[in-house]
Amino acid sequence: MEINIIGGSLAHVPEIRSIVNHNILTASSIYDYGEKTAEEMEQWFTDKQNAGWPILIAEAEGKVAGYATYGTFRAKEGYKYTVEHSVYVHHEYQGKGIGGMLLEALIALCREQGYHTMIGCIDAANTGSIAFHKRYGFTEAGLLKQSAFKFGQWLDLLFMQLMLQPVGVVRG
Repeated sequence: MEINIIGGSLAHVPEIRSIVNHNILTASSIYDYGEKTAEEMEQWFTDKQNAGWPILIAEAEGKVAGYATYGTFRAKEGYKYTVEHSVYVHHEYQGKGIGGMLLEALIALCREQGYHTMIGCIDAANTGSIAFHKRYGFTEAGLLKQSAFKFGQWLDLLFMQLMLQPVGVVRG
């Protein structure tokens, strides 16, 4: 199966929405409760685009097999060299290396754009995502206990971090 990593467009939003909604309904990887509407996802895409944040698409067999993006970690100016990322793979394409392809492309783009560190916010029970991030050099950076509630239980949020530039180096 051939996988192409391309820039996302508004035409990809319905398939991205399908991936997002599947995760909202079946997993603790997204802490929302209700499905996203077409309008909400179009606004999300437009907001990302207007802010200059990337949305990468893994295209397989003419379909969106996954997507990755990054954006503001926190709104304070001092965080301008730090980004928070997301990588999601359609459930029918998991286990085929697509997430890794997306994350590698995202890391390369972050480095190219001069960001200093990437943060992943991961449900602490999601051992698969934690192991995945460790394979790409992310380290555990902090745990927020019982910081979310979903599916009738309290969830712990794990912060994972990847340093993109040598310590102390400021670019940009």
